[in-house]
Formats: sequence, C-alpha cells, structure tokens
Amino acid sequence: MPESALEKKRLILATRNEGKVKELKEMLAGLPLEIRSLRDYPGLPEVEESGTTFVQNAVIKAETISEMTGEMVLADDSGLEVDLLGGKPGVYSARFAGESATDEENNRKLLELMKDAPAHKRGARFVCVIALAVPGKETITVEGSCRGILARSPRGTLGFGYDPLFIYEEEGKTFSELDPETKNRISHRGQAFRRAREILQKEIEWRG
Repeated sequence: MPESALEKKRLILATRNEGKVKELKEMLAGLPLEIRSLRDYPGLPEVEESGTTFVQNAVIKAETISEMTGEMVLADDSGLEVDLLGGKPGVYSARFAGESATDEENNRKLLELMKDAPAHKRGARFVCVIALAVPGKETITVEGSCRGILARSPRGTLGFGYDPLFIYEEEGKTFSELDPETKNRISHRGQAFRRAREILQKEIEWRG
C-alpha cells in the first residue's frame, strides 16, 4: 500500500466515558487513525438514546454525531442482561439507578435486586453492539456477547460499569480482576471491536 494511503483518518468515538475510550483506543491500536472522543467536542449536545434496543441506540449515536461533525464515527451501546430480571437492565444499564447514577450506585441496585438469588440463578450476559457511520455510506453494525454469573459483592479494581460483579466462569474472575489483555480477548466489547476493526481497516484502505 502506498505510504500516502496510510495518512491517518479521523475517527470519533461517540462516548465521554474515559474508561471506555481507553479500552477502545487499545483495541484500535496500530490502525492509521486519529482517534478522538466526545470529550474533544465539548460543544456537542448529548445524544438522546431513544431506542429500545442496543442496535437502535448505537446507530442513533453514530449517525447523529457523524451528521454534526462530518466525520467517521464509531458508537457502541452495551449493557448487562440479567436472566432473572428478564433481561434488565439492558439498554438502561448506564442509568439503572437513575439518570445520573454512578457505576457504584448501579451496582448497588443490582446487588440488592439479586441478594436472594441462588448461584444457579445468577446468570447474565454482557452485550455490545457497535455502529460505524461514514458520511455518504450506509451505517454498519456488529455485535458481541459474553456470558457469566453475578458475584455477591464487587471484586477487583480494573474495568468499569458492572465489571466488578460479572464473573467470567472459565477464568473464575470478574472482569475487574482480569488483566486488560485477557478481558479484551474474551469480552463482549472485544468481540465486537475485532469485527469493527476489520471493517475499519477496509474503510481506511478504500478511503485511502
């Protein structure tokens, strides 16, 4: 590939979550991308996640930010689906305990709801849907998921969100206890971003 084709393309990550931005940058390392996040665009309004599915919300975020900036945008909508709660918190994972809830508040609410659940009824899965919006092209979505069980109390200091409660049984550790490399290899977001990375690589080569 000519060197000129490797000129960096700008990609905006449609999130202000520092933990997520760090994870995503690690997963996209090596691609000729100038990666920015919504933290670099303080003037942009919050995008209302009005969808009822992860796919709808990811597409809404990606397309809205792309239209506002004219740039290539990658957005994800991810969350935790708990079997015993009928799939909740689902798309409301980030605001399970209220619109401005912290990770700790969301975790406390989930633990309270699950306090009497026996081990065999603590199954859950993380889901991640990624949407890539490119000006003038149809938005593409990919998905990843990972099953596990819920711990009875937070464990570990890494990760964010519900990671301290989500035990990946094959490792016997929560996502917050796993090193980043292992987590990215097995997680819902890692699966989805490997697929998204392949699409981005083709997009970069096409645009180059």
